[in-house]
Amino acid sequence: MRDIEALSRDIATEVRLTAGWTGKDHLDPCVSRAIRAVPRDRFVPEELQPFAFENAPLQIGCGQTISQPYIVALMSDLLGPLPTDRMLEIGAGSGYQAAVLACIVKAVYSVEIIPELAEAAAQRLKTLGFGNVSIRRADGCEGWPEQAPFDGIIVTAAAPQIPPALIAQLKTGRRLVIPIGAPHGHQQLLVGTKQADGTLTTRVVLDVAFVPLTGAMGMERPDRSPAP
Repeated sequence: MRDIEALSRDIATEVRLTAGWTGKDHLDPCVSRAIRAVPRDRFVPEELQPFAFENAPLQIGCGQTISQPYIVALMSDLLGPLPTDRMLEIGAGSGYQAAVLACIVKAVYSVEIIPELAEAAAQRLKTLGFGNVSIRRADGCEGWPEQAPFDGIIVTAAAPQIPPALIAQLKTGRRLVIPIGAPHGHQQLLVGTKQADGTLTTRVVLDVAFVPLTGAMGMERPDRSPAP
């Protein structure tokens, strides 16, 4: 049965193979340590736990997935996280991406629009001892204005464009990582850096495949509305 060390080696190999697109031939050591520290098998349904340490996405219910570990590691690295940072995540899902970031930064604020996922992720993270993660059930396209500004923002679902609220809530000089593109169509991972004039300078990292972002500016809406 595969373990976290085998997964870590697979991630390191894929990072090297994609360096021509990403500009990175290795991960920041803090990201590598975080990947090893988070038990991915605790973030997937019981029947899928034997596959938790494969470098592949897995279904978590409600039409959502837990991202491929390589993508989780890459997006975390692209944020340029620092120990004193406060990060915003849009799309908590199972809570895995938030847990990885929580091993690196001071605090993670995560927004999830699907009630069942938000509640399950919050309980899971609490059980596993990730006390520096806060989860809010709401429309992620609006961010979390009460906790802004953020040192970095990560979006774990594909949007047709970058929600303006997220740009507004990002600190100057810091980064936003987001997949942009059509649902089940061509998508690209972007890294944006906020400039002093409030605009975002972006670059394309590589082609990706994510579930669609839901909410006011997303491509699809969930069956239920978020709590006010």
